[in-house]
Amino acid sequence: MRYGRKTDETKGIRIRILVVGLVFSALYLVVGARVIYLQAFCDDMLAGKASREYQKVRVTTGKRGAIYDRNNMEMAVTIDTVSIGMHPGAMTSAKDKVNDLAAALGVKAGEIRKQIASGKSFVWIKRNVMPAEADAVRRIGLDRGAIAFVPERQRVYPNKTLAAQVIGFSGIDENGLEGLEYAYDSSLRGLSVERTIIKDAIGRDLYTESADVGGSSGNSLVLTIDGTIQCIVETVLEETARNYDAASGMAVVMDPRTGEVLAMANYPFFNPNTFSRYDRRWWRNRTVTDAFEPGSTMKIFLAAAALEAGVCTPDSVFFCEEGKYRVYKNLVHDTKAHGWLSLGQIVQYSSNIGAVKISEMIGRQVLWESLHGFGFGQETGINCSGETQGRLADYARWTPIDTGAIAFGQGISVSAIQLVTALSAVANGGVLMKPYVVKAIVDENGNVVRQYGVTQGRRIISRETARTVTDIMETVTSEDGTGTMAAIKGYTVCGKTGTAQKYNAQGGYAEDEFVASFMGFVPKANPRIAVLVVLDAPQKHHYGGVVAAPAFRRIAYEVLSYLGVSPEFEEDRGKMMVSIPGEVNG
Repeated sequence: MRYGRKTDETKGIRIRILVVGLVFSALYLVVGARVIYLQAFCDDMLAGKASREYQKVRVTTGKRGAIYDRNNMEMAVTIDTVSIGMHPGAMTSAKDKVNDLAAALGVKAGEIRKQIASGKSFVWIKRNVMPAEADAVRRIGLDRGAIAFVPERQRVYPNKTLAAQVIGFSGIDENGLEGLEYAYDSSLRGLSVERTIIKDAIGRDLYTESADVGGSSGNSLVLTIDGTIQCIVETVLEETARNYDAASGMAVVMDPRTGEVLAMANYPFFNPNTFSRYDRRWWRNRTVTDAFEPGSTMKIFLAAAALEAGVCTPDSVFFCEEGKYRVYKNLVHDTKAHGWLSLGQIVQYSSNIGAVKISEMIGRQVLWESLHGFGFGQETGINCSGETQGRLADYARWTPIDTGAIAFGQGISVSAIQLVTALSAVANGGVLMKPYVVKAIVDENGNVVRQYGVTQGRRIISRETARTVTDIMETVTSEDGTGTMAAIKGYTVCGKTGTAQKYNAQGGYAEDEFVASFMGFVPKANPRIAVLVVLDAPQKHHYGGVVAAPAFRRIAYEVLSYLGVSPEFEEDRGKMMVSIPGEVNG
């Protein structure tokens, strides 16, 4: 009996050994077949996979082009810099030096430890570091290959806030994000090339193919902006805004003969080198992107419409109702009571009632056609991004009060660039020029790639009408006009004040918030500059003739001096400017 049990046990063991042997044999066969399959049929795929593990393609972009003012002063440049990266896999023996690394770079040690524990082959610690910071990291003595000093580039704006909203800024990877940096990103951006990089097991660079090869540099921009004039305008604008506690301000200086923008300022300013520290609303170029109700500056174009239509002469008189005039259910006021006023006097004294009476005479269609001809309600075509069309509704939808309100600059919205361009058309004898701020695109060798020059102007009013409107604008800065504080001794200033109530979120006009403005050109005989100054919600005073006119005077005088424009009158040459004090009504 014992012998039979032993035989059965032996037999069972042999069967189990046989089964295990068969299973392992089958596994060997499967593995062998898989090896043969991979070696015979998948060699290309495996070679490619292995290559991707240690061989990478890195894209290198050429240096971003610069931005210059009209006198080749650098407004935006790109400099070579260094960024600090890390290979976490090589940091095992350097963890005790994390605090030193954090202190050298001014970052939190906890953030570096998180990066080490991330499991990634490469992480950034800090981009675009200062030379002193890079030297401090080198002195720590970290493991070789643990820290990477990666050559990079940084966009720098050497003049800080100067023309910041015009120029805009680019991000850390040199992508244009705002202003001309954004609008001309494709021209400024350098050409990209690919390089093959061999990496070790923890991601460190071992070999770089054609390491000295970089992309071609991008093209550069030459602007119409004059840095000196821009500085003058920004200085005056800031002082004026601060003096009157204005929420914001804008100013534009244009050559009316060509449409070249010599200065374009937006207050509050910001520094594009540290743009993230500022409120986003101050980034944009509001002289182009934002619309506002222009107020009485619109009376210039009303007068031009009336004269061009032949329904009025400068001496045509209108009864101004002694300061109050009802249009259906609406009551129109003047700041001063007036009786009979001529067309010229309506502009000189800035009578709203007179403006309504003129609009009633010429009709809504003629008024709309004239304003549209001056460029309102449409883009000027300036080579900046984000331009607003403003608002000029179709005349078919105008009610009588709409027509009257638009005549004195409410119920219509314009941009600063639209307004100064239309003003320049009067200064230019009735020819509307296309404004522009980029003069040329040039390559890295200074060769012109594209030229932006003076375009063929479009005549919108006759030379005679322009001359008559110019004569009327001269009276605005005379002793009896609303713009006496814009007068400059030695020069004949032609201008117009503007004071508009602000439209509020409740669908009506605020009683205590205004937009104060003054626009004008000088000298009268041969206008060299057209200037617009706009202050949003000034306190203490809100009339354009009090707030904006003196700013215009300072800007115009300093710019004329800088440009070497002599006074018109021989006896005033070499003398300083003076103002003519007086009460301002519009």
